[in-house]
Amino acid sequence: MASITDEIRENFNRGDMMTRLIYINVGVFLIVNILKVLGFFFNFDLSIAQWFTVKADPGALLLQPWGPVTYMFLHEGFLHILFNMIWLYFGGRIFLEYMNEKKLLSVYLLGGLAGAALYILSYNLFPVFANQLPYSQALGASASVMAIFVAIAAFVPDYTVRLMFIGTVKLKHIAIFYLLLDLLSIPNGNAGGHIAHLGGALFGFLYARQMQKGSNIASGFERFLDNFFTFFKPKPKMRTAYKSKTRTEFEYHEQKASRQAKLDAILDKISASGYDSLTKDEKDFLFKMNKD
Repeated sequence: MASITDEIRENFNRGDMMTRLIYINVGVFLIVNILKVLGFFFNFDLSIAQWFTVKADPGALLLQPWGPVTYMFLHEGFLHILFNMIWLYFGGRIFLEYMNEKKLLSVYLLGGLAGAALYILSYNLFPVFANQLPYSQALGASASVMAIFVAIAAFVPDYTVRLMFIGTVKLKHIAIFYLLLDLLSIPNGNAGGHIAHLGGALFGFLYARQMQKGSNIASGFERFLDNFFTFFKPKPKMRTAYKSKTRTEFEYHEQKASRQAKLDAILDKISASGYDSLTKDEKDFLFKMNKD
C-alpha cells in the first residue's frame, strides 16, 4: 500500500496540470464515496457531498460560500466522473499543445465559476425554477471541462481529430454539437447542469477570442494564483547576488513591443487561415510565448 501511495504521489508531482486536476477529481470522488459506504455499514449518515455543492438559493449560498469553487471537483456517480475526466483528458491534451499549464488551470477554475454564476442567476431570474430554487444544487466538473474544450475549439477551430465510427471531425463542429445538445436538453431534466455547462462554454469562448487578439482576460487571476501558490512554497535561503545591467530600459521596451507585434501577427494568421498555416518558426515562437 505504501508503494502505491508513493507512486501516486510521484505521478501527481511529475504530471502536468491536466493530470493533477484528474487526480484531484478522482481523489475527492473516492473520499466522498468511501465515507458513504462506511456510513452505510455503521448506520450513520456520512454523506458530505451536500456541503460542497453550489446552491442556487442566495440564503443557502451564503451559508456555503465555498460552493462555487468546491462543486467543480465533486462527483457522486461513477459515469458522471468517468465522462468528465475523459473529456478533460481529451480537451486538455489539445489545449496544452497551444497554451501552458497556468492557462489550463485558470480556464478550468474561471470556467467553473462562470458556470456556477449562470446557474445561480438563471434559477433566481426565470419563474420556471421558482419551485426548485429552495433545494436546487449543482455539482461536477462539466462546466470547467466545457470551458477548456470550447476555449481550444475557438482558438484553433479547424484542428481535426479522428473519432471512432465517425472519422475526421473539426473541433469547432464537436463544440457546436455539444453546445446545442446542452441548450436543447434544458427542459428535459438537469436544467441547472446544462445551464452551468453553457456558462463555462461562454467563458471559454470569450477567453479564446481575446487570446487571438493578444489579450489574456485571465491575467489578473493568473497573478493571484501565482501569489497563492508562492505563499505555500518553502522560502529559499536568502543570498546576495550581483548582476550587471546589460541593456537599457529603452531597449527592453523596444524588444517587448517587437515581440508583441509578432505575436499579434501570428494570432491574426491563425484566425484567418488556421494553426496549420503557420511556419515552424512561428509555431516555435507561439509555444515560447505561451510558456512565458
